[in-house]
Amino acid sequence: MTDRYLDMRIDDDVAVLTLNRPAKLNVMDVATRVLLAQTIRRFGTGDLVRGIVLTGTGRAFSAGEDLRTVPTSYDEIREAFATFHDITRAILETKIPVIAAVNGIAVGGASEITLCCDSRIGTREAEYFQPENHRGIIISNASSFLMGRLVRNHAMRIILGSNRIGADEALRIGLLDEIVAQQTLVDRAVEVVHQWNSDPRTTALHLGLLRPRPEDIEAAFAREDDAARQSWESGAFTEGIGGFWTSKNAAPSAPAQSN
Repeated sequence: MTDRYLDMRIDDDVAVLTLNRPAKLNVMDVATRVLLAQTIRRFGTGDLVRGIVLTGTGRAFSAGEDLRTVPTSYDEIREAFATFHDITRAILETKIPVIAAVNGIAVGGASEITLCCDSRIGTREAEYFQPENHRGIIISNASSFLMGRLVRNHAMRIILGSNRIGADEALRIGLLDEIVAQQTLVDRAVEVVHQWNSDPRTTALHLGLLRPRPEDIEAAFAREDDAARQSWESGAFTEGIGGFWTSKNAAPSAPAQSN
């Protein structure tokens, strides 16, 4: 089943959700993000499937927010942040394992979505990139809490330096749990779901014990929202996005991408 830019199918009792806008590196507009959160909640009860795999089509997992629809007010920024936050919230509320199958580059908000997943399996083409600090944008998805939880002190250089993190380094520092061939990526993610969820009764309980506490996630959302407000009020957001489009206009073949 395909709805907008999200494909949904059931593969061996696992819901495979595929971001499907390859010509634009699977960037996500607000409607796509709302749909993704709704779909995760639909399957996340465990009544229909044993787990969820999230992946992308083509050479990108996702390039994050669709900057062709740039917020023109702080209210629009709040809406953008709220839709990203809610994907994280939806994933962490599920009663079943959620696996990110990182098939290519994951940028900004899309990279951050993977941080709350229960595992991140990548290919050699997987790459993490957090450009926000150099674009006047603020990180979201509770990544201010989740990034350090996964990679400790590496979080500073990843976020402040906007360093691109290739698959081998991502594996070494803990952004990826394993690397597999592109053609076996989704199959391996489905296999992990079945390995982990042999008894849904106890798996759901362990997910609740091992995942971050909801209050920690909500506190991170609040801090990120406040930082986004300050970025907007200082003019950093507008200047950063303006610089982004200046660079894109110098290379018109490059697709819009970011947060």
